[in-house]
Amino acid sequence: VQLQASGGGAVQPGGSLRLSCEVSGGTFSSYAMGWFRREPGQEREFVAGLTRSGKTTFYGDSVKGRFTISMDAAKNTVYLQMGSLKTEDTAVYICAASLELYGTAVKEYDYWGRGTQVTVSS
Repeated sequence: VQLQASGGGAVQPGGSLRLSCEVSGGTFSSYAMGWFRREPGQEREFVAGLTRSGKTTFYGDSVKGRFTISMDAAKNTVYLQMGSLKTEDTAVYICAASLELYGTAVKEYDYWGRGTQVTVSS
């Protein structure tokens, strides 16, 4: 299973970005999907997650109300719409796939992409 994230970049505080993660080499409907982020020297932090059906979403406290996770099963792709970005959102954003029904912890995910850098700065 391969996960390819894209859409990162540099943005000013208050701005928006949409990240995409395309899944290949597996059956998309078999996975719960999630986004994590990692700052240099820090552990991965849960950002957002979807159940396999895509009907239920979960968010980390620091992004609730600002970020939205969604998916397009026809494209084997999960998205992370990020709004009202803050400097503290600067990190490498990593998508992951889980064989569980859903997951909010690193240990619950089985497959990981390489990540895409998001930099929020004025």
